[in-house]
Parts: sequence; structure tokens; C-alpha cells
Amino acid sequence: MGAVIYEQREVKRARYAVAAVFAVHGAVTGSFATRVPWVQDHASVSAGQLGLALAFPALGASLAMPLAGSVTHRFGARNALRGLIALWTLALVLPSLAPNLLTLCVALFIYGATAGMADVAMNALGVEVENRLGRSIMSGLHGMWSAGALIGSAAGTLAAHLGADARLHHLLAAGILTVLGVGACSWVLDLQPAEDEDPPPRFALPPRSALLIGAVGFCAVFAEGASLDWSAVYLRDRLESSAGLAAACTTGFTLTMAVARIAGDRVVDRFGSVATVRAGGVLAVLGGLLVVVAGHPAVAMAGFALMGLGIAVVVPLCFAAAGRSGPNPSQAIAGVATITYTSGLVAPSAIGGIAQATSLMVSFGLVTLLACGLVVFAGVLRSADRDRPKLSPPAEAVPGPRS
Repeated sequence: MGAVIYEQREVKRARYAVAAVFAVHGAVTGSFATRVPWVQDHASVSAGQLGLALAFPALGASLAMPLAGSVTHRFGARNALRGLIALWTLALVLPSLAPNLLTLCVALFIYGATAGMADVAMNALGVEVENRLGRSIMSGLHGMWSAGALIGSAAGTLAAHLGADARLHHLLAAGILTVLGVGACSWVLDLQPAEDEDPPPRFALPPRSALLIGAVGFCAVFAEGASLDWSAVYLRDRLESSAGLAAACTTGFTLTMAVARIAGDRVVDRFGSVATVRAGGVLAVLGGLLVVVAGHPAVAMAGFALMGLGIAVVVPLCFAAAGRSGPNPSQAIAGVATITYTSGLVAPSAIGGIAQATSLMVSFGLVTLLACGLVVFAGVLRSADRDRPKLSPPAEAVPGPRS
């Protein structure tokens, strides 16, 4: 009985530790995003060159994520995450040091590669904690990522307002976040491969099951990327809104997603992954239709908010389903992550290209059509509702060994 209580304590502690790692990961992203204008000026690149450079994080992540399984197998889950999160937080410093386009592309490639591998490692540990708890936590973990991104953005906004040099700002942020991230890793689950388990290939294509799950994630991330990058432009150009109102729409969309993710685990536990994603897909489709037909900024803002609410929990549930879809969770999660990162890379440019050829209304018609895929293909996430072993509660409070 004492062993059961001890295991419960260890798993709960691991849950909070992984949540802290997610928040640190998000804070790095928020810290960088707010200083992109400074980085652009320092590297002396045009808007078009900056757009090219900003494709390199997704490229680096897509190429590096399949390596995460091999790293985890070699060093164990805890040590692998500790090293990868440290590389990711320290990589925050690189873009602000780049003096030209070439070095900026290289810096952002490394930045993206470390982000992707840390992403896979922390999601794999999150799925394992969820399995042991026997209830959904992945949505909340991704909510912590969003909260961390908001905190990092707020700090970056303050630094920009004060006119701080981004090199100093990112050096300070990287130091603090490295200490926090590495410290949190001390309490994550220390998973080790079985003695008779063969090491995974250093670079492996995702299994077929991950491709199907990734397709659902692709639809959600496409809508997310389109809304984040183009919602303000949509209100300004199509509905002639003020710059402040247009920016508020993007902020509202981000906050909606963060709140929905933090609250999403209770919904998933009650209704299951498939029903939750289908209902979310319906909300996203309704939101997309409101955006397309909107003749007033308030209607479009409501549409973007509904879209954010509908897609918020999809990616966390895709990672959870991937982690249960085969014998190698890291490989499956890497496959899903690669597809979703690719979607995030493709969406903004696709929306812009379609808008250039037709209109932004047509672009968001495509977003709405892809949101229908969440309703139609949600069934592939059924594995996220199976095989959740629950810890048996103790019959009485028997003191167990303390950690």
C-alpha cells in the first residue's frame, strides 16, 4: 500500500514538473517573437528576407524531430529532456547575435531543431504521465505552454518598450529559463529503455498511424497559423478596423486558445477525445463561416474566438493518440509533430498566396473547409481514449516512503 501511495506522489510530482517544462518551452517562443523587429534591424534584412529566414525554424524542427527517439533511448527520458530543454533555452540567444541573413538562417535553423527535439521529448513524457494518472492532462500541459508564451511575450514587450538590446534581453532570459527548465527536469519520470529493447533508428519515418493522426493535427494547426498571422490583417483590410482593434482580435484568439486548453482536460475526461474533437470541429466551422460572412468587426472577432475555442485541444489530443498508437511513442509523436510543424509553416504563406490571387475571404473559406476535417476524421484519435491504466486508490492512508 505504501508503494502505491509513493507511486501516486511521484506521478503527481512528475505532472507538475512536465507542466513547468512546457511553460519554459513556451516562454522561449514568446521571448523571441516579441523581438523579431529588433532582430530584423540588427541583421539588416528586408521583409522578404526575414520571411525566408523565419521558415528555417520549422525546417530545422522537421528534420531534427525524428532524432528525438534515438536520443531518448540512449540517455533515458529524464536526461534527454534535461539536455534538450537546455539546448533549446540557450538557443534563444543565437538569432539576436546574427549580423546578416546567412547567419540568421543558420541561427534559426538551430533554434528550430532544438525546439522540435525538446518538444517531442516533453510530449512523450506528458503522455506517459497521462497514462499513469488515468485521466487527460495533455490539453492542460499545452495550456501551460500557451501561458508560458504569454509570459515570455509580456517580458519581451516590456524589454522592447524600454529599448533594451535584444542580445542582453535574450541572454538574461535564456539564463533564467535554462535554470528553471533544467531544475524542473529533476522531477520528471526517469524512464529507461528495457534491456532487451532494440534502439530505434537514428532517423525513422513516422508510422502510418501517425500520418492519419497528423492529418487531423494538420487541419487544426493550419487554422491556428492562419488565424494568428492573418486575423489582424483580415480586420484591418477587409473590415477597415483600427490597428488597435485588429491587434486585439489576435490577442483574443490567443487567450481563447490558452483558456480552452487549460480547461480542456475536464471536457476530454467526460466526453472522450473523439467527441471533443468533433464538437470542436463544429465550433471551428461555425467560427470560420462567421469570419467569411462577417460584415462587422465584432462578428469576425466572434468567429476567430469560436475557431480558437474549437481547435485548442486538437493538437494535444493528437500527441496523446500518437503516444498510444504503437510500440514507439517518441517516433509516433515525432511524426505527428513534424506534420503539424509543416502545417504551421505552410499556412501563413498559403493564406497570403490565395488572398493575392483571390481574396482573404476565399482564404478563410479554405480554413473553414479544412476545419470540416476535424469533424469527419476525429475517429482516428480513438486510441487516445483507450488503454489508460488507472492507479488504484489506497483503501486507507498508510504512510509510504518519502521522496
